[in-house]
Amino acid sequence: MARGCLQGVKYLMFAFNLLFWLGGCGVLGVGIWLAATQGNFATLSSSFPSLSAANLLIVTGTFIMAIGFVGCIGALKENKCLLLTFFVLLLLVFLMEATIAMLFFAYSDKIDRYAQQDLKKGLHLYGTEGNVGLTNAWSIIQTDFRCCGVSNYTDWFEVYNATRVPDSCCLEFSDSCGLHAPGTWWKAPCYETVKAWLQENLLAVGIFGLCTALVQILGLTFAMTMYCQVVKADTYCA
Repeated sequence: MARGCLQGVKYLMFAFNLLFWLGGCGVLGVGIWLAATQGNFATLSSSFPSLSAANLLIVTGTFIMAIGFVGCIGALKENKCLLLTFFVLLLLVFLMEATIAMLFFAYSDKIDRYAQQDLKKGLHLYGTEGNVGLTNAWSIIQTDFRCCGVSNYTDWFEVYNATRVPDSCCLEFSDSCGLHAPGTWWKAPCYETVKAWLQENLLAVGIFGLCTALVQILGLTFAMTMYCQVVKADTYCA
């Protein structure tokens, strides 16, 4: 009976971790594709230049693959050490995510102020050599969200030392349209516009976060259940 239960949990955990590993492969693949085709796309921070979408996806994908691999081998080999390692790693990730979420909500005002200051510093790197990712990111954000600057279109005046904005700020795009009168530019601040968009899609973000947490809890449950079954089977055999 105990052996049959162990086999059932074993294959369930193997299937779960195989999907986990394949998911990591997908995330890693997207990250590598972004790095190869878009450079440091979506790098907006001047303080953390390595914090790009591509780098985040590559690191996340690699970590997911490593955890999934440990879980798969642990399940197939019924190895207590690997099962416990998988459980500890996944628990640490879960606790880290929960801590970050709590800190984010507790210090949201301070994070807001710091983020705006850092983004304004990053504007000075716009269009400069070696900052293609940052330039592309700002161009896409301003075009798609119909906004200009971090808190106001005048943020760009300090960058150019002139009454000028990037062409992506223009209501109707054309070459050098950023040199035209302010009446031809988007007036909405990008930081508040993107923040409002995220708040409007908070339900989707919440559902994604909840699903992620449930998958991790499921993985923790499978790992600990199988670990206990292996210990029980070893004790029974002894």
